[in-house]
Amino acid sequence: MSGGWATPDTMRRTARRAEELGYASLWTFQRVLYPADGELDRSHREVHDPVIPLAYVAGHTDRIGLGTATVCAPFTAPALLAKTLTSLDVLSGGRLTVGLGIGWLRQEYAAAGVPFERRGARMDEYVRCLEALWTQDPVEFAGEFFMVPRSHVGPRPVQRPHPAVLLGGAAAPALRRAGRLAQGWISSSRQNLTRIGECVETVRDGAREAGRDPEAVRILVRGLVDLVDEDPGAQRRPLQGTREQVLDDLGALRAQGVTEVFFDLNFSPRAGFPGVDAAAALAYADRVLDTFAPANGSS
Repeated sequence: MSGGWATPDTMRRTARRAEELGYASLWTFQRVLYPADGELDRSHREVHDPVIPLAYVAGHTDRIGLGTATVCAPFTAPALLAKTLTSLDVLSGGRLTVGLGIGWLRQEYAAAGVPFERRGARMDEYVRCLEALWTQDPVEFAGEFFMVPRSHVGPRPVQRPHPAVLLGGAAAPALRRAGRLAQGWISSSRQNLTRIGECVETVRDGAREAGRDPEAVRILVRGLVDLVDEDPGAQRRPLQGTREQVLDDLGALRAQGVTEVFFDLNFSPRAGFPGVDAAAALAYADRVLDTFAPANGSS
């Protein structure tokens, strides 16, 4: 969904192929702006909306899950986002996982007309308001940042009480928030995967503090896979290397408490960067899909 290869045909074809091969889910991310100062990687230059591509591929698939990793929640009023996500959950037959982030780019906050300050408090209230919108009928919510007049809100999500909510963030308060208020946590693309177990434990601590089952928390990792034919050597990073090396890395992540990994080729210079040949990007994606297909015994 990023870069020149993110065409309707590629999205449709890749989604169908992933479903055929037994993959569990498809994921999108959000980038509203690409600041002219070049602060971001080039993979953020051309990015589709995070929800519309999921709705598009939902109509071309039957079973595979759909997830956002992540939508910057504060940019959209909870009632509006709840309506959009509920519609997607209904139209896809209950396949949606809602990944929400707090956002960190000041330019995007400015464009959304939302204060950058007190992001944590705003996010806490946002999650509570979203849950109220999905579970109460009629719903009424009055907080410091968000308000919903006493109203009926329909339709209801297919998934009950609501689609699973996973929260992003890297700081300790964000990790504890994921365990305290949501059903799990999503790592960032810059996460140090060699020490992710520390983050997992902080998320679980948040669940314990809230009286929730820490073992039930979902831990989703954005995997920047770089599949190569030969061992990269001493400078190899996790999920970079041969098929066997990447599979070993997945096992190491599982041992640290990770429950799910998705391969994000949008952040690969071989696929999602502007100017990359679309046919070459698709060929690489096909190779990754086939190499790690659950149907081929890679899970």
